[in-house]
Amino acid sequence: MTAHLKVEKVQHPIKLRLLEVVNVSELSPSMRRITLSGEDLKGFHSGAFDDHVKLFVPDQVGEKPVMPTLGEKGLVFPEDKAKPAMRDYTPRRYDPVKNELEVDFVLDHEGPATDWANQAKPGHYLGVAGPRGSFVVPTAFDWHLLIGDETAIPAIGRRLEELPATTKAIVVIKTSKDSSRIALTSQCPVEEYWVSEESQTPTEIGILEGAVRQLRLPEGEGFVWAGGEYNDIKAVRQYIVDELGIDKSRVRASSYWRATALATHEQFND
Repeated sequence: MTAHLKVEKVQHPIKLRLLEVVNVSELSPSMRRITLSGEDLKGFHSGAFDDHVKLFVPDQVGEKPVMPTLGEKGLVFPEDKAKPAMRDYTPRRYDPVKNELEVDFVLDHEGPATDWANQAKPGHYLGVAGPRGSFVVPTAFDWHLLIGDETAIPAIGRRLEELPATTKAIVVIKTSKDSSRIALTSQCPVEEYWVSEESQTPTEIGILEGAVRQLRLPEGEGFVWAGGEYNDIKAVRQYIVDELGIDKSRVRASSYWRATALATHEQFND
């Protein structure tokens, strides 16, 4: 791989932050953007579009979450209190001038973070740690293929906004409902393909994999990124690598969640 197309892994020091909700906006019937701020947020850094931060969710909406401290071996929680629910989320945008962090939440999923987001109002609290590292993919590829479900929309949206006009993007997104589609913006030309469980007939091949199989990729050097439900992303990656023959070094695929398990976040590397 030429130097200007080399991916880079970067580690960051972990900082724990207790933040306050300053704004809530609806992106679609299925997604809500929550803006966080506070003194602890100063100096926040996220080096890659698919970074994730660890959220510490309060037991009761409106209360402050139980926050850990940093020990030699990682997070240390108070022994006299129950550990808070913790979930990984994409930092959608950080504005250092306003000192604000945006995090987008899918509202149709079950879980403590979703429950919190559905009820969140300005003045409510949320704990945040990380990101602890970034996987930096150069923007200089001739094309970028971005694949995912609703949980991947924040990362895909962030990536599209940072791509230059000199490249090209192909986006494939699966949603649960037709109404979950949101507007995406980019300087570069973008081919968008949206499929939904609401309007697609189920087949032996998953809806997301089926949409990817219909693509004709451009010529030149490209990079494939995929994120979403475990089985969907595993199947998509297998097709990309085994059938299209794209080198694994040009593919980054992550399981953001799993239909049969709670609080999973897994990278496909083998």
